[in-house]
Amino acid sequence: MDWLRLIDIIGLVLGLLYLWLEYRANIWLWAVGIIMPIVNSYLLFAKGLYADFGMEFYYVVIAIYGYYCWRWGNKTDKGTELPITHYKSRHIVASTITWLILWGGIYWFLKYHTNSTVPILDSFTTSLSAVAMWALARKYLEQWLLWLVVDAVSCGLYIYKGIPFRACLYGLYTVIAVLGFLKWKKMVAADATTLS
Repeated sequence: MDWLRLIDIIGLVLGLLYLWLEYRANIWLWAVGIIMPIVNSYLLFAKGLYADFGMEFYYVVIAIYGYYCWRWGNKTDKGTELPITHYKSRHIVASTITWLILWGGIYWFLKYHTNSTVPILDSFTTSLSAVAMWALARKYLEQWLLWLVVDAVSCGLYIYKGIPFRACLYGLYTVIAVLGFLKWKKMVAADATTLS
């Protein structure tokens, strides 16, 4: 077995663990979220997915931020984990502008400074992932909808680039994004009932 295939399989296992923890809204997803990008970065660089490769460094930083937010970010009840809430309307415009600027900037870089064969899709998924990770760190329910788009597009991209285990993982992520949204929505409703 070649090293890239082994790294792809290890990334799959870590990705499944991460997904299970995220689905359960378990804070330990952030520990896996630090390890997984380190493993995945080599594979992504070797396959010429440079924006995804660069994103792995962001994932490590945002995992540290996410752990901090989930653990100590509850401003209404200090000492308890951050509750799942809805995406704030004031963040929608800022998030959209951030996503579009990132998409354009990453696309330009990939198109004119790398040998990327998929600059539009690589920059699309990378830029939207940046926004989705921030939304996950803030524990917004709607982060699942952002991931649904990222995961579906990424699945096709990885099939095209010949990374089968990662493609399978992202196919599963696509399904779990729907299920995760529904589960977190129930959790928000249960929390609202408890507070009433």
